[in-house]
Amino acid sequence: MELDFSPVIAGWPDIMHGALVTVEVTAAALALSCVLGLLIGIGRLTPKRRIVYAFCTAYLTFFRGTPLLVQLFLLFFGLPQFGILLPAFVCGMLGLGLYSAAYVSEIVRGAIQSVDRGQMEAARSIGMSSGQAMRAIILPQAIVRMIPPLGNEFIALIKNSALVSLLTIDDLMHEGQKIISVSYRSLEVYLAIALVYLVLTQVTNYALHRVERRLRAGGMVQ
Repeated sequence: MELDFSPVIAGWPDIMHGALVTVEVTAAALALSCVLGLLIGIGRLTPKRRIVYAFCTAYLTFFRGTPLLVQLFLLFFGLPQFGILLPAFVCGMLGLGLYSAAYVSEIVRGAIQSVDRGQMEAARSIGMSSGQAMRAIILPQAIVRMIPPLGNEFIALIKNSALVSLLTIDDLMHEGQKIISVSYRSLEVYLAIALVYLVLTQVTNYALHRVERRLRAGGMVQ
């Protein structure tokens, strides 16, 4: 069998457009997952606030206990039955972001709990409220400790974004499938798609390692 990459070369502009859409939907989902994950993670640290804690626990249970594909389909096919029509891009971004936030929240919770409790007690002893101590003392240290595990989650998010092609979003996978539908050269196209995903994940991994090395050089990461 001979490989023929001519369809890949001819369709390269479409593949690059799909890669750009993949980056866009992943970046939007990443922003959502970081904000929501931070709130859910902190909410999981407040068992005395039963309603907040119960909601955060239920959120975590659902989004970690069901497949991402099912969650995407619930948004894309389920919401219209209630009269809620969202663009495919928004459904993809929401699905990825909500799913990733469940994992980010556990990273946040673990990082906060890793900070010495004595620092909270010291902050309270000088008149700070719990909220002030969390914002000024605990969170800055916890955020630094979150970087390595968050990097793994970001890379996983890039790879999971391939599922949004099933919502007719013109991402990298969807553009590749369109090329396959007219050229029938699936092996060559999927090899090209794999290469582009590999580049995206490696660039992300390199950037995160650079950030971590700078923090270690500055003595911020132990």
